[in-house]
Amino acid sequence: MSGKKVKYILIAVFAVLVIWFIQDAFTQPSVQDLDGDFTEVAFYRNENNTGPIQRIYAVTVSDTLWDQMQQYGDLMPHTKYGNTKIYFFLQDQPAPDQVFPGEENFEAQYQQHCVAKYEKGTMGQVSLVKRPFR
Repeated sequence: MSGKKVKYILIAVFAVLVIWFIQDAFTQPSVQDLDGDFTEVAFYRNENNTGPIQRIYAVTVSDTLWDQMQQYGDLMPHTKYGNTKIYFFLQDQPAPDQVFPGEENFEAQYQQHCVAKYEKGTMGQVSLVKRPFR
């Protein structure tokens, strides 16, 4: 093969790879792709960027789709050595509009309405507990 042919082949391969990478970047799954009408109603993230990052979410969902809740949690941001907690509530039930750090992450009056708790702890351990306060 001549040098020009090799050059054109390499340019074509490079162009295909760039198009593939761009297409792949724009077709990643997101929480909007899940069934269940997930709506974030409260969020907390600690301000300490030098220590473990703690994220706490209260999310409403249209139905108890356990696998969709698991996928929702897996798609949410998480920091290594940090902790991410997501509390799920049905849309037609009361849900907290504020969450905070500590042992109790929202007011006790909402505990009976919590249908699931997703937690991704330090080192990435994942758990989904159905009806955690019953």
